[in-house]
Amino acid sequence: RFKLAGEWIDTPAGVAHFLEHKMFDMPDGNALNVLSSRGASPNAFTSSEITAYHFESTTMFDENLRTLLSFVSTPYFTAESVQKEQGIIGQEIKMVEDNPGYVLYYNLLKCLFASNPVRDSVAGTIESIAEITHETLYHCHKVFYNPSNMTLAVVGNVDPEKVIAAARELLPSEPGEVPESDYNEKDTAAPFQSTITTAMEVSAPQFLFGTKLIPEKKGAARLKQMLTGQIALRLLFGSSSPFYTRLYAEGLINGSFDYELDYTAGTAMMLAGGESRNVDGVMNALNAEIARIASEGLNKTLFENARKSFFGSQLRILGSFSAVAQTLVDGVFAECRPLDAFDEINRIELADVQSFILQYFAKEKLALSVVSPLER
Repeated sequence: RFKLAGEWIDTPAGVAHFLEHKMFDMPDGNALNVLSSRGASPNAFTSSEITAYHFESTTMFDENLRTLLSFVSTPYFTAESVQKEQGIIGQEIKMVEDNPGYVLYYNLLKCLFASNPVRDSVAGTIESIAEITHETLYHCHKVFYNPSNMTLAVVGNVDPEKVIAAARELLPSEPGEVPESDYNEKDTAAPFQSTITTAMEVSAPQFLFGTKLIPEKKGAARLKQMLTGQIALRLLFGSSSPFYTRLYAEGLINGSFDYELDYTAGTAMMLAGGESRNVDGVMNALNAEIARIASEGLNKTLFENARKSFFGSQLRILGSFSAVAQTLVDGVFAECRPLDAFDEINRIELADVQSFILQYFAKEKLALSVVSPLER
């Protein structure tokens, strides 16, 4: 749901993802084919937060950029093409619903959030996408695909003035109103429910646990919170942390274990998980580790190592043009400057990270999603 010109408007679940699929259609062909024929590597994705269209190329950059700007600003939908796409996306929905990782993730979101639409799949459901028409897509394109609600990031050996000139020529001249999002009523700090377990065709139990953050809205405060959270996760769950190595040595986790900090759709959360034949053992060990930190505090040397390691990982991101572009886009929508992270990391103190861990990893704040093997 979103508000435009004072009016609340509802749309079928999955419409943003559906629109992403259809935007590559042009009156004279498919933009993916055009970009690929010039040696570019194009793609797109839709998350709960944004839809992004991107490409990398070593030649014909200006031509490829103009193609990108043209197809995102020129909708071309027909009733027939929308009906055909409903079948394609319907098959995609069925496939992901059979994916244990997908089920694990969305079950955790259903544990954490009572009403926020982040609980719902970005792709929608078979029933919801059946409600999408070409008129729905045209309307959503008009609302969201306008310069006030978009950003363009270009990374490489390019002429900025030529990029700006192409954008001004090909994108809509009117900025447009930024729609106001409705994320339903406010969720509480505690999870909506503590655990969901689902049986699927897996060889060993898979688990994902998480905790909600109270997200800083925008700007420098958001950047500091994000960086503090990343250092906290690295200190707790990084592959060289004492806690991780102990769990690994005891056979409670394996190399599949990973963690993530995610800001999306008005929410923020920390997630971690992997594969384990003793999920209860992992969760008991985590609760004991948090209790130990509350009693003894964090080790200063381990904190400094985690902070320096995280600084190095941020430096390595600068070696990837696509990662830098994504980081810059995220920064625009969060109203912060991602490259300020290097100074900010050095200002984060042990007390910041310890407070963060004790606030958000308390036992009552955690929710757990498990996919267990089917009983034979």
